[in-house]
Amino acid sequence: MKKMTQKQRVLRHLEKYGTIEPMVALREYGIYRLADVILQLRKSGYGIETKEIQTKNRFGEPARYAKYVFEG
Repeated sequence: MKKMTQKQRVLRHLEKYGTIEPMVALREYGIYRLADVILQLRKSGYGIETKEIQTKNRFGEPARYAKYVFEG
């Protein structure tokens, strides 16, 4: 059986769900550097938009993270 690359896993996720966030990538696929995988996909011609999400961390402090949206 052929092993899937991180790039293939993220692309499959984006095709199925339309978005991915760093915590999902870490929890589901063990991917620590999602931004790098997204960059590789963009260089391969895939349209992926970055949306900045503002929230609060577990200490109630302002925090933000990237949410990647698949455009095809």
